[in-house]
Parts: sequence; structure tokens; C-alpha cells
Amino acid sequence: MKDLILAIVKPLVDDPENVRVNIRHEDERTVYQVSVHKEDVGKIIGKHGRVVKSIRTIVNAVASSQQKGKIQLEIVD
Repeated sequence: MKDLILAIVKPLVDDPENVRVNIRHEDERTVYQVSVHKEDVGKIIGKHGRVVKSIRTIVNAVASSQQKGKIQLEIVD
């Protein structure tokens, strides 16, 4: 899942070397925390959150077929 997130996010940003994905397990969910450069946060979120919503849709679709529990995707700078 981490590789999928990196494959989606890196082409969207100006500074792909600063893209990091941290994984945290909480109760019955897995949290993927995506860290990007401050100037790239807006590119990941998109207008009205459309880009991040699309990324979450793809990740949740893949996750539902691969693992149990819920997936949460967070964007941080």
C-alpha cells in the first residue's frame, strides 16, 4: 500500500524526494501519513479537496481487496 501511495503522490509534487509515508496502526485501522514539502501540500489536496479525495478512493478500493480493517490517509507538511 505504501508503494501505491508513493506512486500516486510523487508525480504530483515538485519535490518528490521529500515525499514520505509513515504507517501507524490504531485499533482496527491503519493510518498512512503522507508527508510532503510545504509548497506541495496544495497540489496534493487540490481544489476543494478533489485530488486527495481521489487518492483516498483509490487507496480504499485497493485496501478493501487486500486487507481487513479501515484505512485512513492523512496529508501533513
